Amino acid sequence: MARATAGTAKEPGRVKQFWQIFQMTRKADPAAQWWMLGAFLLAVAVGVALGIAFAAGNVFTIVVWTLLGIVSGTLAAMIIMNRRAERAAYAQLEGQPGAVGAVLRSSLRRGWRGSEVPVAVNGRTKDAVYRVVGRPGVTLIVEGPKARTQRLTDEERRKVTRVAPNVPVTVLHVGHDEGSIRLNQISRRLTRLKPKLTRAEVLAVSNRLESLGTGLPVPKGIDPTRIRAVRR
Repeated sequence: MARATAGTAKEPGRVKQFWQIFQMTRKADPAAQWWMLGAFLLAVAVGVALGIAFAAGNVFTIVVWTLLGIVSGTLAAMIIMNRRAERAAYAQLEGQPGAVGAVLRSSLRRGWRGSEVPVAVNGRTKDAVYRVVGRPGVTLIVEGPKARTQRLTDEERRKVTRVAPNVPVTVLHVGHDEGSIRLNQISRRLTRLKPKLTRAEVLAVSNRLESLGTGLPVPKGIDPTRIRAVRR
């Protein structure tokens, strides 16, 4: 009985989780609740209107269409909440050391191999370079202004080229500079890259690069006790 009670206390129910996410989203993005309400009411109104239009005096048909409108409205509101919650989470991470690592830990897609730990760090500015390997080749994701991270990026590119000379290397800068991307665009930009390697080659290249090691301090903002490789 005690174990069951402890397990229940650790994991809140879905309704409680939904409410917690809603509260967090509303606090970070007050307009989200109105978008959710508008989507719900619009779907219900459309359902009622279609029910009246096709009912031909049949009350059951109106009820069915109304219920469909309620279900569709609830689904639409949840989709809006999820997107707004994700945007709010990215907004909280913006500008923090280790933000790219947090994104890689949670959203690196299948087929990519990498780590939330940077392979190069500027100890003074906390600028960092992260490395992921996938079918498009090696991608260096740079956290920090372009002008300030150029040397760090060039050094890491030379290391990759020395170990895997024929593998394409792509550089993505995360920040507010012209040509840079935002945190929420990392996953999408990786997906757009064209495949160049086979899956076996991805594994071989990843193993070669991992043998380099880093020996670098973990930047502030990353919990060393939770570091793990991200392989999908």
